[in-house]
Amino acid sequence: MSVAVGADLHGRLVKRYKRFLADVETGDGRVLTVHCPNPGAMTGCDTPGARVACTTSHDPTRKLRHTLEMIRVGRTWVGLHTGRANALAERALGAGALPALDGYESLRREVAVPAADPSGRTSRLDFHLSGGRRRKPLWLEVKSVTLAEGSVARFPDAVTARGARHMETLARLRAAGARAAVLFVVQRGDCERVEPAADVDPAYARALRDAVRSGVEVFALRARVSPSRIRLDGALPVSL
Repeated sequence: MSVAVGADLHGRLVKRYKRFLADVETGDGRVLTVHCPNPGAMTGCDTPGARVACTTSHDPTRKLRHTLEMIRVGRTWVGLHTGRANALAERALGAGALPALDGYESLRREVAVPAADPSGRTSRLDFHLSGGRRRKPLWLEVKSVTLAEGSVARFPDAVTARGARHMETLARLRAAGARAAVLFVVQRGDCERVEPAADVDPAYARALRDAVRSGVEVFALRARVSPSRIRLDGALPVSL
């Protein structure tokens, strides 16, 4: 399974700033400001001078024509577009690439959770699956992973209170009788397992471990990234 990217603009990263902006120098010396579709810290994936690839939009209403899709880290392309992780997850679900999550006939995206959390906030999770041969509906949250230490993919790369709330929401849904799961999509082909980055965000790591102890399922998929497409490359173990 793969998702077409078609990154047609290549260059070198000048800098990433204000979370959603980056400057890229093209081969002919132009410096372009592009959209950065990654709200995280991008630790290890924001080195000035590194090779990058961007897509081009022909939508006349867009302020920035180009979107930063990936960066070269050593010999590996790392996918930076968090939305690609959800697209890959949907492809995997549709193709039965995760047998434990197979057997549902209905899939909805960005679904509001029925009950607000104790703080009064309402939550949305990435997918809700139901029907088919599975008795319990499934709530699934997808996390895009770019941080790595050696061959270990780590999440998150910055403190994410929202991510911790997602884990707490999944745990509540599981306690209410539904299936609940988190899927880490590792957008780089040089990792062999996934672990929570407890040194970066101990609260998220605790929330993940508590959720798993309560019955929330955890999965991980590795993707190999290239300027033309991102291809799923199989499952990875998750070490908690």
